[in-house]
Amino acid sequence: MDLSFILNELGEEREFYFNAISPPIVQTSNFKANKVDDLYGLFEDEYSGYLYSRGLNPTVDILRKKLAALDGAEDALVFNSGASAIFASILANVKSGDHIVSVRNPYTWAQRMFEVILPRFQVHTTYADGRDTAQIEAALQPNTALIYLESPSSWSFELQDLRAIARLAKEKNILTICDNSYCTPLFQRPIEMGIDLVLQSATKYIGGHSDTVAGVLSGSKAMIKKIFDSEYLNIGSGIQPFNAWLLIRGLRTLPARLERCTRTTKAVVGFLQAHPRVERVLFPLDEAFPQYELASLQMSGACGLVSFYLHAQSRQEIVRFCEGLHHVLMAVSWGGHESLILPKCAGIREEAFDPGNADHRMLRLYVGQEDPEYLIQDLDQALRIR
Repeated sequence: MDLSFILNELGEEREFYFNAISPPIVQTSNFKANKVDDLYGLFEDEYSGYLYSRGLNPTVDILRKKLAALDGAEDALVFNSGASAIFASILANVKSGDHIVSVRNPYTWAQRMFEVILPRFQVHTTYADGRDTAQIEAALQPNTALIYLESPSSWSFELQDLRAIARLAKEKNILTICDNSYCTPLFQRPIEMGIDLVLQSATKYIGGHSDTVAGVLSGSKAMIKKIFDSEYLNIGSGIQPFNAWLLIRGLRTLPARLERCTRTTKAVVGFLQAHPRVERVLFPLDEAFPQYELASLQMSGACGLVSFYLHAQSRQEIVRFCEGLHHVLMAVSWGGHESLILPKCAGIREEAFDPGNADHRMLRLYVGQEDPEYLIQDLDQALRIR
């Protein structure tokens, strides 16, 4: 399916809403039924039509069709956050006594689910180094129901061999879930590599304007309906129509925004690599990256997320650099129009800072839509601060 068709036309039946170019926000809580038997059918299967906007909504459905097509999936659900998509996808596919294998150091709220919530129901998780498929295989147990992946991860950008892990999982009848937030469906398509469920934080590149929070889960129609009928409806974590409309708006410019931040990121990476205060730069499509070959095989692009390590003997040196930036903002997340910096030492007390621990000197930079020279000048002047 052509990308331009997906972003600009798919799901948009304009003759049904006055031939408006932009789809309407159907801001309603519920929908009228004409016949009692129509209500009966919706009560039996809420996935079959419009009953209540906690479930299906016309504006959200336009977005769902586009996002499923981008992922190469049969269907998709849109949640009110990426954390909700993680929660529902995992909870729908485990039962008491099951076992999960996850990559090490997954996203915070996935890790919280594995370590705090699921053990209360006798579901336990083993972490494995996902860079080595053999370690994933070695962690499997007879009761393993799910393998949770995040490729690339959002700090050190560790990758997993998605094709190899998908083959392994299918041989053992184990479900696979992959967080694809780093790449978006434009730069990586895990479902085509055999992964069962793909999720992403739509807060990031899909929205693109730092004004809405959302999550996407894509997969087979049967699996998406299974999740819709239980976790999605029961938790009430579906996205609201206005936020869905904002994401549709964001999709219109997604290719152009990714192209621009990719181009700018290359210039910024080059600047950081040459700067004497920078010890090392991590970027998946840089030839010096440890998994560059796998990244080149699985990913067609790498967007704007970069990590680097400063030469620093104290936490204060990193603090002065971050607080000395004039245009790069200090904040979490990524994917919007603005460039962001996030230092690992923000979670470390002054007395616990260890300059010998590279992680303590690690920073994550998101390169936004600004001109490369504008960002490089700001980084350069802040790096000069001692």
